[in-house]
Amino acid sequence: MKHFGPGQLRDQADPTLDLSSSNSGGNSVSRRAATIGYLLLTLLATAGPTHSQSKPDLVIRGGWIFDGLGDTVARNTGILIRGGKIIEIGMKPNELDLAAAQVRELGEDDYIIPGMFDIHAHYAVDFFGRGRIDETRSYPIIFLANGVTSTFPAGEVDPEKMRDLRMQIDAGERIGPRILNSGPYFGPARYGWNPEASTADIEAEVDYWAAQGVRGLKAKRITREHLGALIERAHQHGLTVTGHLDSGFRDTVNPRDAILMGIDRIEHFLGGDAISDSAPAYSSLEDLTPENPAVDAIIALYLRHGVFFDATLTAYGYFGERDPEVFTYFADEQRYLTPYMRELLQEREPRPVMQQFEKIYWVKRRTLKAFYDAGGAHLITLGTDHPSWGEYLSGFSVHRELHAMVLAGISPADALKAATINAARALNVASFLGTIEPGKFADLAIVSGNPLDDIRNTRNVQLVVKAGRIFDSRELLRSVEGTIGPAGPDEISEWVRWPESVGGGQ
Repeated sequence: MKHFGPGQLRDQADPTLDLSSSNSGGNSVSRRAATIGYLLLTLLATAGPTHSQSKPDLVIRGGWIFDGLGDTVARNTGILIRGGKIIEIGMKPNELDLAAAQVRELGEDDYIIPGMFDIHAHYAVDFFGRGRIDETRSYPIIFLANGVTSTFPAGEVDPEKMRDLRMQIDAGERIGPRILNSGPYFGPARYGWNPEASTADIEAEVDYWAAQGVRGLKAKRITREHLGALIERAHQHGLTVTGHLDSGFRDTVNPRDAILMGIDRIEHFLGGDAISDSAPAYSSLEDLTPENPAVDAIIALYLRHGVFFDATLTAYGYFGERDPEVFTYFADEQRYLTPYMRELLQEREPRPVMQQFEKIYWVKRRTLKAFYDAGGAHLITLGTDHPSWGEYLSGFSVHRELHAMVLAGISPADALKAATINAARALNVASFLGTIEPGKFADLAIVSGNPLDDIRNTRNVQLVVKAGRIFDSRELLRSVEGTIGPAGPDEISEWVRWPESVGGGQ
């Protein structure tokens, strides 16, 4: 099997990592202004006392808390954050000398929720239909500004670039969420995948990516033999495995069989005998109903084995008729594209509706509700799976996914848990993330309006706290306006993976 060492999966043009590159501004005034704003934000985020001084405590008082443990909100009398960790909750005003603390007072309509996870968070964009690239300059800021403090990319186009981004964010050199790296796809969805790979080849690849600090691995359209080797080796490293699988058709793997092999999470659809192995999975999904007894059987298998289910409800809706309840814009996402990129999008014909995916969008809503009603609330996770083509940006997608979950019949509290504690458990990081409680890292989002009354209130992010550092959501977003995409025709080549003469895709 071809083994990809450092740099070998990197795009020929790496336009997003270096702020001084042509992709980060060129001669565009708006891009230069955004870069200055970004640098100021970076300075504010990384500046602090010298090594001989301790950073002040952060105390957040007022408003309400949804801690991710229960199903209600409670008054916030005070959260004490020290060293990036939650030290105490429920403080009284006279219990601490606040003279040296940074105190943030919240209003009556402010609600604190755990920082959210997107565990199918593609940083990839494909603006020109010539292959995806990972957008690593502005996307991290947009994710964070939307209250997403942890992301699992679920298959990276350029894993080394994403690893470098993670390390820069962790070092305080860049602003962004925690990136729980996934490495490349394992399976034919990866460009250059070797279908003849041996078990030893798979094991060597897993060892390599484990050494690069990935938190989990993803299989996509993989064979049974390769999946078995992947799961076994990943578990030796303490890594989880998720899969975009199929029906069993033509040497693909049905989710049912992957569960019996020990997989940790399944993406998109439940599988089992509800889909036929005589055709690809989508053919069966179009007309699937929860009343099919095979749906009950596969749900029972998930529950018995404790396997998480990442339904990615909205992923198919983007290609369908775009249910207006979910896909009507709640923010001007186009403002983060360069003026030239916006012009190109306006000149394009509307994307044709894929009726198969429109049907699957509604099928997935009904089957997710069946999974929930059967007792699977604690196994539902939130992933968006939206590599952007320019119309919608991935960092905003978490709010659409939450809304679709609630419209499917999941309670707002359980939808928030899918985006917080369930996701943390699915990635084996629940000991320090996913809820608001003493001893956990201080990753929080503060929104206007009670999300338990209306889940759409998660869109109203005011402040984000990551490891005790507090960010103003609006300032973050302003810093990346007009930055995504080419500034002119001479930069298009920096935003494609393959020249026009090369085919292929992921």
